[in-house]
Amino acid sequence: MRFTQPAAFSHDIKADVLAVCVSADDPTGVPPDLDKAFGGAISKTLEEEEFRGSPGSILAIRSLGHIPARWILAVGVGDWSASAHRLAGGAASRFARDKGARILAFATPASGTPGEQDGELLRAVVEGVMAGNYRWERYKPQEERTPPLTSVKLLGLHRHRQALKAALAHGRAQELARDLVNESAEVVYPDSLAQIARSLSGERLKITVWNEKKIRDKGMGGISAVGQGSARPPRFVHMKYTPAGKPRARIAIVGKGVTFDAGGLSLKTSSGMQTMRCDMSGAATVLGVMSVLQDISPRVRVDGIFAAAENMLGGYAYKLGDILTMHNGKTVEIHNTDAEGRLLLADSLSYASELGVDYCIDLATLTGASVVALGSHYAALFTKDDEFSKTWITHSQEAGEGLWRLPLEDLYRKKLKADWGEIKNVGGREAGSITGALFLSEFVDGPTWAHFDIAGPAFLDSPENYLVKGGTGAMVRTILRWLESF
Repeated sequence: MRFTQPAAFSHDIKADVLAVCVSADDPTGVPPDLDKAFGGAISKTLEEEEFRGSPGSILAIRSLGHIPARWILAVGVGDWSASAHRLAGGAASRFARDKGARILAFATPASGTPGEQDGELLRAVVEGVMAGNYRWERYKPQEERTPPLTSVKLLGLHRHRQALKAALAHGRAQELARDLVNESAEVVYPDSLAQIARSLSGERLKITVWNEKKIRDKGMGGISAVGQGSARPPRFVHMKYTPAGKPRARIAIVGKGVTFDAGGLSLKTSSGMQTMRCDMSGAATVLGVMSVLQDISPRVRVDGIFAAAENMLGGYAYKLGDILTMHNGKTVEIHNTDAEGRLLLADSLSYASELGVDYCIDLATLTGASVVALGSHYAALFTKDDEFSKTWITHSQEAGEGLWRLPLEDLYRKKLKADWGEIKNVGGREAGSITGALFLSEFVDGPTWAHFDIAGPAFLDSPENYLVKGGTGAMVRTILRWLESF
């Protein structure tokens, strides 16, 4: 997809779809020349259809040969915020692809003197367009596939080279994460996911992969246990990005990489495991982020870490009542083999803590409880550090991603008390997402830490806003903005 910025708006521009931004303050405010070409019919139609210009809303009008574009698309931008522009760009792009369009012209009034805000508007539109254009159609018959947009013409937005570069990188990272989540578990399994990580290596990005023997030798009892029920053994991946100058911080990003989750001996229902290829969304986010660091060049050292395993129920599957010795020496009593992701994360977080990082975050489709609490729009944030929490909320708002802080309440830690080991791997139904986060906290020692439960937004069962059903690349853009902030 190629983005260009023609000199000025013209209703004669060559495109399949001409999207025109309309605000909530002036829901009939289309460009006068465009409205004149239709004899005032566009503004009249918007008025008759009671189009309000709310963010991401659209109203399509056939051009009937009055202009080169086949469609006029009124797109709501609400209060002209960057977030509203992202929704507008996504909605326009999604409409264009659904109609088989190849060229989209996106017009929004220039915002005055070029500056930081203009960069944010441009960035938001490009991110929205890229996300809205995405489809996963690899296994569809050719005749059922919709071709992607080849060209997007941005009209009325000031040129901002760095903003465009960042938006394109963020869009590519999100697309990679979505592809990995949407791909079948027959294609994405522990070793193949590790090989995908290897393929990203470069001058400043080095990759280390451990096999099942090395994992056992390093005392990673959680990863070993979860992976031993599958014919496809687990892998541990450490990706190391080093910036050109002196790092301003060292950061570990840890992801859950369960490439398929059948639940182990605590077997899921058939419907419950239908989309469990998505249980590696945390690792997919890590891979998406790491894939573009050499392009955006943040001034931080980043360690991208994930363990990949299939949670199956073969003859060597780990069992209820097993007591596992983890990488940091703690013993975990197994009360549910379907609470496996936290075991992979526990060993990975313990390993990350030994690296001497300043900050450590982890991402996981960890609990259904977070979905019940927050739905599909919000990821749950857990941290003890108030300033760290504020930082993440700010960046998530900039990126247009939903994030909500939940309490990391020590009062509930007693729910993890075990009879035979130090702690058990589940704390019961009540406060399930909180006890899951508390379990992980037992394996973090030193760095400022935050846990993101992305079970809700990582995979959509139905379309939402400009995102289609399937993997979303949740938190990729938010994390990249955080890294850029250094």
